[in-house]
Amino acid sequence: MTLRLTDDPAADALLSANPLALLIGMLLDQQVAMEVAFSGPRKIEQRLGSVDAAALAAADPETVAAAFAQTPAVHRFPGSMAGRVQALCQVLVESWDGDAAALWTRDAPDGPTVLARLQTLPGFGPQKAKIFLALLGKQCGFTGAGWREAAAPYGEEGSFRSVADITSPETLQRVRETKRAAKAAAKAT
Repeated sequence: MTLRLTDDPAADALLSANPLALLIGMLLDQQVAMEVAFSGPRKIEQRLGSVDAAALAAADPETVAAAFAQTPAVHRFPGSMAGRVQALCQVLVESWDGDAAALWTRDAPDGPTVLARLQTLPGFGPQKAKIFLALLGKQCGFTGAGWREAAAPYGEEGSFRSVADITSPETLQRVRETKRAAKAAAKAT
């Protein structure tokens, strides 16, 4: 699997190879452009040495916050997002042996089970969990029964609703157009 979610080949390579990096990118995907959010794990790796749940969970919060705030910032809200990333990593260490991929691989879960697991994570509400499940199914090889239905509407084949549908600059543009149209329609009603 080779994800293409950013304009940075090194960031995309990290997302493709490191399940925690992908999960953190999804966590960061709010109130910033998708490319900025999914480039965040690469900045974390460069500034803190790795994207590892145990290391991030155990790191000094002030050190993590400073790394997030360094220019260019990991996120628009570096302090709060540094705390969220550490909280996410702490849950992964405590409940999943520090293995982000265990959320979707341990005990061969079906789609609804993965969705429920994702929703227990800090910063993962129903919509973010559905989008991430769709990303796992559409681009990361997750085949658990019922994943498309559990991820609805983001799991729909051929849709361009979210990061799950981005595979190129062209599909990124289609997702942006779909989001703009949805916002305009919501505003009109």
